[in-house]
Amino acid sequence: MKGYIHSTDSFGTVDGPGIRFVIFFQGCPMRCLYCHNPDTWAVCQGKEMTVSELLTAYERNREFYSNGGITCTGGEPMLQPEFLKELFTTAKQKNIHTCLDTSGITFNPQHPEMVDGILDVTDLVMLDIKHIDDERHQALTGHSNKNILAFAEYVSEKNIPLWIRHVIVPHWTDDKDEQFRLGYFIGGLKTLKAVDCLPYHDMGKVKYESLGIPYPLEGIQPASKEDALQARETILKGIKKRLLDKHRK
Repeated sequence: MKGYIHSTDSFGTVDGPGIRFVIFFQGCPMRCLYCHNPDTWAVCQGKEMTVSELLTAYERNREFYSNGGITCTGGEPMLQPEFLKELFTTAKQKNIHTCLDTSGITFNPQHPEMVDGILDVTDLVMLDIKHIDDERHQALTGHSNKNILAFAEYVSEKNIPLWIRHVIVPHWTDDKDEQFRLGYFIGGLKTLKAVDCLPYHDMGKVKYESLGIPYPLEGIQPASKEDALQARETILKGIKKRLLDKHRK
């Protein structure tokens, strides 16, 4: 079996715990306005690689990954479920920590068992929640967030550790009430381990230019680290409120 791979990074430090071998899968159904990798959107493109080839690349630097492992990101890794499952299954056989960085967009709540084969060999899920409000989420990404939020709850029910990521975009995700609502939601995830707020940047503009695609957020200034820190504090307040409400019950 071969997968369509956009690229790999042999020294990832922000894609899960420790130093990691990061595999960028090709193909994504989302069209997030702030996406900085539009070159990963197209499906059935990229370099065709086998699990063996990817793990051979991992083994070349395995000594650096003693506290890390493999992270599959993209694009959207779960667009290639069978290949992802084979990769993680083989990695687990070699005692490699596996992290799935996903938007959760492919999850079908009517058939949650379809992701069990992947989740059974996943040590950590890093879930990008783009927006807590469904209408705003649709405007921001082109898709509803209902299946994504359902995926978060399902991962939690499966007792798999969850890291939540949220990008702070001026005029889009910087509303404090919405940030609080996001916190209140993820406060109900029993396996929540971390929350990362990332400031929006426009470093991907050059890729849009090279692809001949208009940049969707032209004129929107990048967010600051302070913006991200303040947003995280608001989200944490929502989490604490959810936990307090649960305790009172």
